[in-house]
Amino acid sequence: MYKITELFDLQHTLAADYLRGFTYPHEALAGIKDMIRALGQTLPADEYDHPRESVWIAKDATVFASAYIGDNVIIGHGTEVRQCAFIRGSALIGDGCVIGNSTELKNVILFDSVQVPHYNYVGDSILGYHAHMGAGAVTSNVKGDRTPVTLRHGEETLATGLKKMGAILGDWAEIGCNSVLNPGTVIGPHAQVYPLTSVRGTVPAHCIHKGHTIVEKR
Repeated sequence: MYKITELFDLQHTLAADYLRGFTYPHEALAGIKDMIRALGQTLPADEYDHPRESVWIAKDATVFASAYIGDNVIIGHGTEVRQCAFIRGSALIGDGCVIGNSTELKNVILFDSVQVPHYNYVGDSILGYHAHMGAGAVTSNVKGDRTPVTLRHGEETLATGLKKMGAILGDWAEIGCNSVLNPGTVIGPHAQVYPLTSVRGTVPAHCIHKGHTIVEKR
């Protein structure tokens, strides 16, 4: 299983100190709300607007009027939140991100330069630096039988104890259009998923998931 140190360059998120307290990314999901509330209090007032008790938005971010911003949200410098985006809450969004039209976020950490630009759902997930989800690609965060999520990598398994867990995307992961990342999916750094793919388990770093096969990038 991928550890935090193997998936992410922690220089590209305000959550770096928080994430260093864990070994695996899924361990950090339960505390995102409290982390955001504490972190927000430390942000400089000359750089961030503070429109509500638990919301901080960088002054140079662009947030369209039709976007919904829930509680416990930080939006970083230069980030664009487009029309009808639905940020339900507990979302740490880094610098230079794109949150697209009708994209929904819930209980997430998005590193800097993440793009979820068109009709994406990202819930109970962590997306690394420069990760990109193509149009219509979504995370699924609850199993059909409602049992706790188990991580899988070949014959290796790791119980998370979590009923809700979406996906973990390493730095520079690329997810093709209209793909589904099933609960507990882990995508390694610089890995790629073809469009229209249903992904379970782990895609190793620098590999391509082609739907039925996983191959190393040339």
